[in-house]
Amino acid sequence: MKFDLSVDRIVTGPFQENTFIVRSVDSKKALIIDPGDDENTIIDFIKSEKLKPLAILNTHAHLDHIGAVSKLQEIFEISFYLHEKEKMILDLYEESCQMFGLPAKKKPKVDEWITDHKNLTFQEFEINIINTPGHTPGGLCYEIFEHLFVGDTLFRGSVGRTDLPGGNWDQLRQSLIHLIETISHDKIIHSGHGEDTKLKHELISNPFLNSI
Repeated sequence: MKFDLSVDRIVTGPFQENTFIVRSVDSKKALIIDPGDDENTIIDFIKSEKLKPLAILNTHAHLDHIGAVSKLQEIFEISFYLHEKEKMILDLYEESCQMFGLPAKKKPKVDEWITDHKNLTFQEFEINIINTPGHTPGGLCYEIFEHLFVGDTLFRGSVGRTDLPGGNWDQLRQSLIHLIETISHDKIIHSGHGEDTKLKHELISNPFLNSI
């Protein structure tokens, strides 16, 4: 069922990570995607807009994408969803924080592990899940109507790094090819860092896509 959808971006933390609030304009129901840090800023925004969060969905489990998850779970009493192949990345959370010289927050507990080829529905939100490993083993994208939330799989002018634990360039390359072949090039791509883009622009200007 199509309805008026609005997407808000909150830039969080030292990595300038994009947290997205996807909301129904009419019902005020909302999904939280990749709440990376600055949990109080996210909470204040949700409360000021009188939104009703339904779930937390993560594209992957790197430290800059999960820092605010536990607090949001607690405050709004909602479940946290993550792909099952991200367990290794999640387990490295404290070690990753130490590596980057950052204080570790409470590591979130996953309520629902997402498996391959499993889509999700939250009331009026119907979410198509696209598996895009490469940046991390269980990286995925969430397709909601004309919007595609890609995490760190693809950026405006670049792609996700593959030199961290669990990264694999060959997998990421295949994931990018899959997106190019299956996703409308006019969909709005919301990346984990930086500005929104569209595949039709990236195919012209992104050197990583030009090379595959």
